[in-house]
Amino acid sequence: MDGSGKRLDNSNMPEILPSAVLSPLQASLPTYALYGEHGRTQATDWLHCETIAERSQRHDWEIRPHRHEALFQILHIQRGSASAWLDGAHTALTGPCVLLAPPLVPHGFRFAPDIDGTVVTVLDTHLARLLAAAPTLAGVLARPQHWDWPTGDAAVAAVAEAVQALRAEFFGTAPWRDLALDAALLRLAVALARAAPAAQAAPVAAPARALGHVRRYRALVEAQFRQQPSLAALADTLGITSTQLNRVCHQVLGHSALAVLHARLVLEAQRDLAYTTLSVKQIALGLGFAEAAYFTRFFQRHTGHTPTGWRALAAR
Repeated sequence: MDGSGKRLDNSNMPEILPSAVLSPLQASLPTYALYGEHGRTQATDWLHCETIAERSQRHDWEIRPHRHEALFQILHIQRGSASAWLDGAHTALTGPCVLLAPPLVPHGFRFAPDIDGTVVTVLDTHLARLLAAAPTLAGVLARPQHWDWPTGDAAVAAVAEAVQALRAEFFGTAPWRDLALDAALLRLAVALARAAPAAQAAPVAAPARALGHVRRYRALVEAQFRQQPSLAALADTLGITSTQLNRVCHQVLGHSALAVLHARLVLEAQRDLAYTTLSVKQIALGLGFAEAAYFTRFFQRHTGHTPTGWRALAAR
């Protein structure tokens, strides 16, 4: 959508809920895969791109405060204006600008109808693997932040071109698309880190204790879910008890530590069913289940479908 670039009069903009109403650690804060999609399992793909207008227009241009448990979002505004609520703070956005919303960080928006921009949503663990060899770059992008650029700044073109390249690969069907998507995402990450103001590129401050425990726990789950480790073993690695682990998961995520592990197993099972020809028994064994029958009951309990039934639905 082509925007006019007019400034939005913030005085007439509907107010987004303030931080006094919704705390970043409040369990009742909505947690979505993608905004407004209740009851949906996490997407089997690791990346999603769409225009800002595509989703916000369906919600009368307002994206109310919410968060994503395992998704990192990049909001790039080329033209147009918005009011943002990011991790308890209000700010006015005018393109060209960018906003980063890491997992578990509450955010909400009120967009002007002239908005022209893109939302890139990536599975946090996938992005972390891509940036594992560049911890300094990862650190620049690791916290909620936003910035804009003066007219004519070289960063404007570099970031915009990187976003468009990623969109082109996302909607394309050329061979080696997955590799090209990784390359395009790395290009965007580098462009963003290079464009970050010096103050934004400073070392990342330590997160709140509960949030830090949950992020480290999710990283452990990502590394070990196929072995189905006990909660006691995972909590011991974190230096806390399993009771404390459950408490911080309920505090930050609104559900138990075991639910995090189970959700990761279900996601991987969905990927294997959708994108491979592995048998149900092979998938079960690869995910640490001793018997295919137990895996089938587990999968059906969490998705409402048998593995075979889910595979048939995914193939449509």
